[in-house]
This record gives sequence, structure tokens and C-alpha cells, in this order.
Amino acid sequence: MIRTGDEYRAGLRDGREIWIDGERVSDVTTHKAFKPIVDVRARMYDMQHEATYRDRLTYVEDNQRHTTFYKPPRETQDWTDKLDAVDAVMKDIGGVVTRVGDETIGEVWSLIDGRDVLAEFDPKFADNVDRHVRNVIETDIFHVSANTDPKGDRSRAPQDQDPDMMVHVKKETDAGIIIRGAKYETAAAYADQAFLKPTVGAWTNETLSDYAVGCIVKMGAPGVKHICRSSFAGRTDPADYPLANKFDEVEALVVFDDVLIPWEDVFFYRHTKAAQYIRSTLHRYSAFPYVLRLLYVADMMIGAAMWNAKQTGLDKMQAVREKLADLACYREGINAHLTASIALAEKSPGGLLMPQQSMLYAGRVFACSQLPAMMHIARELCGGQICVTPNAAAFNTPGSGDWLNKFYTLNEQWEAEDRRKLLAFARDLLNSDYAGHRLTFVQFAQAPHFNHLAAVYGNFDFSGPLEFVRKSAGLSERIKGPSK
Repeated sequence: MIRTGDEYRAGLRDGREIWIDGERVSDVTTHKAFKPIVDVRARMYDMQHEATYRDRLTYVEDNQRHTTFYKPPRETQDWTDKLDAVDAVMKDIGGVVTRVGDETIGEVWSLIDGRDVLAEFDPKFADNVDRHVRNVIETDIFHVSANTDPKGDRSRAPQDQDPDMMVHVKKETDAGIIIRGAKYETAAAYADQAFLKPTVGAWTNETLSDYAVGCIVKMGAPGVKHICRSSFAGRTDPADYPLANKFDEVEALVVFDDVLIPWEDVFFYRHTKAAQYIRSTLHRYSAFPYVLRLLYVADMMIGAAMWNAKQTGLDKMQAVREKLADLACYREGINAHLTASIALAEKSPGGLLMPQQSMLYAGRVFACSQLPAMMHIARELCGGQICVTPNAAAFNTPGSGDWLNKFYTLNEQWEAEDRRKLLAFARDLLNSDYAGHRLTFVQFAQAPHFNHLAAVYGNFDFSGPLEFVRKSAGLSERIKGPSK
């Protein structure tokens, strides 16, 4: 079954406790800070029902129509379909959103690969994986991920400080486990459920730990509290900040104040080896849509920079073309890593088709690490007017507007209003508070850069280079290379 936008909105009116800027939110679907992004997610649901998009966004199985985004990938066509679905959504909404379900569902697919590992500790946990994978497909719920704890003093073990600094199990009951702690999560306040798992697995000799817990948490469950950061939406005129007012994906500190997790929603508990395995495979699939988003960010930077160059005739200069080529190389570099990871895809332990891991993780490093430099190139190409141009009200007010319309009109094709709109878009993309927030989000949303590099190290096959050098240098056969 596929949901409608109104069904999604109705599911959010469950009495959940949401706070923002000191205010208790009565309805997340209508509050000015959340309504724009809720509307975007609702639009995605409605698109599935429209003849124009239905075959691109859904598939039929057992006479039931399901979303393409949540289909576990088993063949190359599944990934091709997902690429086409993301492209349809991004172009319809006219922007880039990250945490809207497809970027986090891959973490549940990783559980499929870890099913046998979980079964070693408790067979019912493995059965829970099967049930939840099917439930997400059949109910089309908005599923996100709860990753980052407040952590507290990182030089001290969790049990040596306030234990709530990291999510842990307080006690067991016949009905399930009771958890306490908190997680930072994007989109939690307007999602249906989250996959909660440990941020780190720094266990050494511990076989069991109350901090080794992975489960599904309903975002409207009793004891779940969403304390949100200030939103960029509603602060300014959308004419001046078109991206911030439509696509801000609000983060929250999600507090778990003695929350009951039914046993059927538990994937692992106390077993540190199970938790470590899940953490090591967490982004096996979800890194793909995460990196794919940056392809569209690159397109926006190229488009904004190219239009600015064309407006003023600078696109004919070789120096400008070289910088535009730098942006194009960045874009195509992302595209190449994504394309190759699917072309070289391999079967996973759970029978799914996973992107070639070394290529995918290397692509994530490339896309994330180069983004700051690419944003600066785009700023240079857009020029200083993105930081000095007055707001839309100044253009529309007699007196100031007369002069602004005079000086911002370039020629018979580029009148002042189009010039102002493009500069406002570029400012919001590259220079605004929202732009800075998104840049930081990209660097840390799937772990910091050193973890990205660790994933490449853990998945790259060093045997080929080692053997090549062994033969080229004439090294002895008895020399053993490091294990992977």
C-alpha cells in the first residue's frame, strides 16, 4: 500500500511532544517551522498516486503497490529505478532534501545482512528484522534513523558519568525494554519511526552492555520528547531565501524518558558483538542515496554559477570557463563513483545487491570532502553581489525600487526581477545561515570525515597493489601483507 500526503499528515497528529524555541508545538503539520518540509514529504506521497509519476515511484508485488524507495535491492534494475525515482522527486519539488525515508531505509537493509549474526544471540531478534522490513514496505511509513548521542565527557566511559548521556536500557519487563537517554536526529519530529542504534561501539572486553541496543522507536510513543533547533523557515521572506523557507530539515534532540520498546521492536540488546557488526555495515546501502543528493547540490551550484556568468557575459572568458569546468568535474566525479558502484555491485550476505563498497565509500569521501571548495568556486563565479544585494521588499518599494530596478536590469533579456531572484537563490545556496548549516550537515550526518576514510580503508582490497609491488620489487614470497 502507498500512503497519501493527507494520510501522512494525519499520522503525525498523535499527540507527540515537540518543542521549538521554547514553544510546545500543537500540530507539527501546520506550525510555520515544520509545515514547509512536511508539505514536501506529503508531496512525495501524493506523487506516487499521480499518473505522471506512479510507474516511476512505485512497483507492484502480490497485487499490492509499494514505494520504489523502500524496495530491498536485489538486482541492478532496482537501483536504476531508485535513481529515476529520486530524479523525479528532486525535479518536482525544485530542491534537495535528504532525510525523507529513502536515505535511511538502507540501514534496515543492513539488518537483513546481519540477520544471522543477530540470530546467534537470540532467534527472535532476527525474526523482528524480517517483520520490520516487511512492515516498512507494506505501510509506507516515514522511517528515519537515530544516531548521535549527546555523549557528554568523551574521556570517560558512559557508566562513569550521567548514564543518560548515551542511550541505554534501564530495565527489562515482560512487555519489552525500557530505554533512557537522547539522540540527535534530523526529521524526527515529523517522521513515523526511527531505527535507534549505538553511536559508537568502543567496547573492549565487554561481552554484554546496556548501551548495546538497537530497536525501532515510534516517534509519538509515550516518553519521547522532540526538542528542536530553531528552523530557518518562517524567519525571512521566501523571496529572499527560497531554499531555507522550503527545504529546511529540522533536527531535534530526541529525549527517551523511560520509553517502552516492545520486544517485537528490538533488534539487538546487550550483545556488544552484534552492535559492533551492525555499526560496521550501517551505511552499506544508505551511503548511496546520501551521496546522490550531492549530485543535485552540484547541479544547483553549476546552474547558479552558469546563469550568473551568462547574465553578465562572463561565460565567454577562459578563466570563468575553467572554474565552471572544476564544478563540472566535481559533479561528474560523484556521478562516476555512483555509476561504478552499481555497475560493479555485488551480492550481500543477506542476498541483496549492494553497491561495490570501496567505490561507494570512496565516492562519499570525494563528494563530502570537496564540497567546501566547490561552494567557494561557485561563490567566486556568482560574484560579490550575492552578499550586497538588498531584499525583495527594497525592490518593490517606490523610491528604492526605482533605483534598484534601474541598476539590476542588465539588458532586454535580463530584467531586474530575474537578476534579483537568481542572486537570492545563489545567496541561499552558498552564503546564508541555511547554506552553512547544510555544509556542516553533509560533513557529519553519516559520521565525521575520519570515519568516512576508515570505511574506505576497511573495504578497499589491498591485495592487488601488494602483490603488484611484491612482483615488481622482487620481494620474497614469505612476506605477508596485512590482513584486511
